[in-house]
Amino acid sequence: MKRILLIATGGTIASSEDGNGLSPTVTGEELAQAVPEIAQVAHVEVAQLMNIDSTNMRPSDWLRIARAIRDSYDSYDGFVVLHGTDTMAYTAAALSYLIQESPKPIVLTGSQKPMENPFTDAKLNLYQSLLYATDDRSRDITVVFGGAVIAGTRARKQRTMSFNAFKSVNYPSLAYVRNDRIIRSGEHMLGIRHNAECAPHTEPRFFDALDEAVFALKLTPGMNPRIFEALKASYDAVIIETFGIGGIPEYENEDGLSFKQAIFDWVDSGRTAVITTQVPEEGLDLGVYEVGRVYAEHPGILKGDDMTTEALVAKTMWARGVSSDPKTVKELFMQPINFDRMDWD
Repeated sequence: MKRILLIATGGTIASSEDGNGLSPTVTGEELAQAVPEIAQVAHVEVAQLMNIDSTNMRPSDWLRIARAIRDSYDSYDGFVVLHGTDTMAYTAAALSYLIQESPKPIVLTGSQKPMENPFTDAKLNLYQSLLYATDDRSRDITVVFGGAVIAGTRARKQRTMSFNAFKSVNYPSLAYVRNDRIIRSGEHMLGIRHNAECAPHTEPRFFDALDEAVFALKLTPGMNPRIFEALKASYDAVIIETFGIGGIPEYENEDGLSFKQAIFDWVDSGRTAVITTQVPEEGLDLGVYEVGRVYAEHPGILKGDDMTTEALVAKTMWARGVSSDPKTVKELFMQPINFDRMDWD
């Protein structure tokens, strides 16, 4: 029987009502005991790293989770991280960059209702996550939630109340869990990956630094391009969520400053700018409209293609944590990691 480390961090799954709203109070040990069926799936040990609402999860906590997995990597066959749903997609993406090419599965899950709720989804999510973590074909970082298995860089919380809260954005779910069966999707059943295929004995690559000074900026009609000047004091990188397929306004503010000037000045100062779209699906193409094409070839501007904002934030933090050199950041950013970029060549 495989050994799985259950890493508890809090979230709704661990919450209870104290009269002031739900807050995490239940331990990982108590959560495991609430699902005795998991003893038939794996030998489970529990590590309680923290017990927080995931709204309070920060990059320093991502590093703490990654270190815990690194320190115990050789002692277990897989890992399941219990996490709140609100920022789970960010943590899953961050772990995808902090722990790369892992031959052992690292699964994130949680629930929409607390474990103690009589109508909870927590028991099935925990059970199915362990089931997936013990399967010989499972590897890398995934989110297992509501019966779907999603690559850690493609997950997004799409619903606030329904049990199928997460969806895989611009990439198919890797698998589905039906009863006690794992049904793998399309090319994954054939073993085809657009990432380099890693041999089972391949050692994972661990990273231990992030540049937290990354800001996600959603453009809104009438926004003043002076915002980039205001961000310079606190941020090294900005993820720009543009309109549509890549539209950035051409107008100037009252001082004659345009978005083009502001963004070019940002990257020319050595900072990082990543352009993406605020439209949830199908991604970015700066070459379609005149209002986007001017940014397509400017040195230092990185294109988010069809990646999620959660993955873009985490990947930029990781790349700048490795190096602040713009050329190196671009090289790292362009590497396909855990299905985050469509690279089928």
